[in-house]
Amino acid sequence: MDFPLARQHFYQEVQQPDEQINLAKAALSIAAEEYPNLEFELYLNALDTMAQEVEERLPPERYPLRVVQTLNRYLYEDVGFCGNTDNYYDPRNSFLNEVIDRRTGIPITLAVIYLEVAQRIDFPMIGIGMPGHFLVRPNFADAGIFIDVFNRGEILFPEDCQDKLKQLYGRAIELTPEVIPPVNSRQILARMLTNLKMIYLTRQEQLKALAAIERILLLFPDSPLELRDRGLLYYQLQRRTLAMQDLESYLDRLPMAEDAPVILQLINQLKRGLF
Repeated sequence: MDFPLARQHFYQEVQQPDEQINLAKAALSIAAEEYPNLEFELYLNALDTMAQEVEERLPPERYPLRVVQTLNRYLYEDVGFCGNTDNYYDPRNSFLNEVIDRRTGIPITLAVIYLEVAQRIDFPMIGIGMPGHFLVRPNFADAGIFIDVFNRGEILFPEDCQDKLKQLYGRAIELTPEVIPPVNSRQILARMLTNLKMIYLTRQEQLKALAAIERILLLFPDSPLELRDRGLLYYQLQRRTLAMQDLESYLDRLPMAEDAPVILQLINQLKRGLF
């Protein structure tokens, strides 16, 4: 199957070791399937310009908290980025070009902008996968702060994160790396694509949902749940041979899955229809 040029760019980018992936380019490659005329350099230059303007505002003493405060003032007050609370599930919130143009997005795409600008000023930061949310933090030992990019860069201390987890789970939760794990570039891209996948499934736009799943599988080829979901979409799209292959691969990987009896029944139906 011939993939669009944007998919080829995405594939080339994510074939590299994770630390070498250009997160902004990969995110723009995701957007370019929706916007074939997207000018990559225009948006990469926009990120460069943001970083240059932050650099000009930085104090001589680059203590982590001061750098974060400078980033926050610039991104949220000067440039005007904000979380999209009015239309959270608008797919444009998952396209980096739209987020830069419209100055609004969801946690994962605002995090990409924050991380990319921070990288350009040589301030190491990392994404943090908090349950039900997404944060960033300085990538220093014992940095002690987290940044809520969706809420105008609100600075959170570990006690704040524990309070949020307590509200979510209804009990005290210890703030361990397993609860708030660091998230690498591949995982960030997969989260962006998963958001698009869920939006398109809700809208019953099967082909766009399929395109999102195919790119997730470029990141994580052995993901059983994505194989299952692609198989189910193939089934809906009457691509029966491909559907059967994916659903059988899913059961090979997770033979004791809770939905295994239903998937097996569907495979048997497909076989009866094919032979």
